[in-house]
Amino acid sequence: MKKNWVMKKLGEICDIGAGNYAPQKKELFEKGIYPFFRTSDIGKIRFGCIEVSADRLNDNGIKKLHLYKKGTILFPKSGASTFLNHRVLMNTDGYVSSHLATLKANNDILDDRYLLYFLLTVDSRNLMQDQNYPSLRLSDIKEINIVLPMLPEQQRIVSILDDAFTAIARAKENAEKNLQNAREIFNTYLQFIFGNPGDAWEEKTIEKCFKVRSGDFLPAREMKKDGEFYVYGGNGIAGKHDKYNLAGDNIIIGRVGAKCGNVRLIKDKVWVTDNAFYISEYIETFNLQFLEYLLNLRELRNTANQAAQPVISYTTIKDIKLAIPPVSEQLDIVIKLDAVSTETKKLESIYQTKLANLDELKKSILHKAFNGELSGAN
Repeated sequence: MKKNWVMKKLGEICDIGAGNYAPQKKELFEKGIYPFFRTSDIGKIRFGCIEVSADRLNDNGIKKLHLYKKGTILFPKSGASTFLNHRVLMNTDGYVSSHLATLKANNDILDDRYLLYFLLTVDSRNLMQDQNYPSLRLSDIKEINIVLPMLPEQQRIVSILDDAFTAIARAKENAEKNLQNAREIFNTYLQFIFGNPGDAWEEKTIEKCFKVRSGDFLPAREMKKDGEFYVYGGNGIAGKHDKYNLAGDNIIIGRVGAKCGNVRLIKDKVWVTDNAFYISEYIETFNLQFLEYLLNLRELRNTANQAAQPVISYTTIKDIKLAIPPVSEQLDIVIKLDAVSTETKKLESIYQTKLANLDELKKSILHKAFNGELSGAN
């Protein structure tokens, strides 16, 4: 530790608590003017300052609720969002959901933004008693150690971190745009290929092209980490199993879940669960790689119901029309699409690597900041 730096527990230098239980009556939010911050609001910011909430309370809604002051730091303390390590600083007074931890620094010794940056170095997973039931105890948060230089040095460090994080954010934004552009190159080419059918192409509904059936139910207890065969469910690979129920080249379509409608060409022995379809009978002749491209373009997910657990059915997809070229032309299209896909994936890999490197750079800068290694640290 640097000279004149001290080690303190957060509980010694912060007011630490949790938010209020959310008012349940709709009328308490009508014409509301007071922000009520929830985990969903924090998720939109991820890191930085927050001023706006989706829900706002009125005068009746804030009765008996604790008001949290500007400068209070919020992060998820219960639920799946706890894993995300979002950290935000309130840039206004407001009210807070009980699912969020609240930390307000004693500004005689600790700068709010210094604390905000420090909390990025704390992985919430390391504080959980059981990751199957993600939750943080306030008593554990209070025991976290923080290294403290004098306030002027804290503020100098914050200034350096602000500049560094701003530059990194710009670089990430550019890399993300380039990543999106790389993906759009392929999607644009895909749309061009299928948007310009030749004279020999025929348009037929799915039910006139092939039949589908669901896979077989597999209890979760029968999944095995060391199983020989992959298990495919509604969202892709769901685990492994000792047995398979499908072999050879097959098209699998997710039936249930957030990624229902996703289409995969499978060339191995696999177990397909009842949360997925596979094509059981072909009426038309297809190159299966071509069919995979074609069905993914048709975005079968859009036919799903809008329930909490989206589901597509044969009934919802059977009338979707497919433009089908002769098999020889299908193969030519696959060769072209594969070539473009390969190049765009190379670009995607480059930009994904840049994004990963930028995240590592942030971690490195934070490590140096809280170990007194930034240039000129006292």
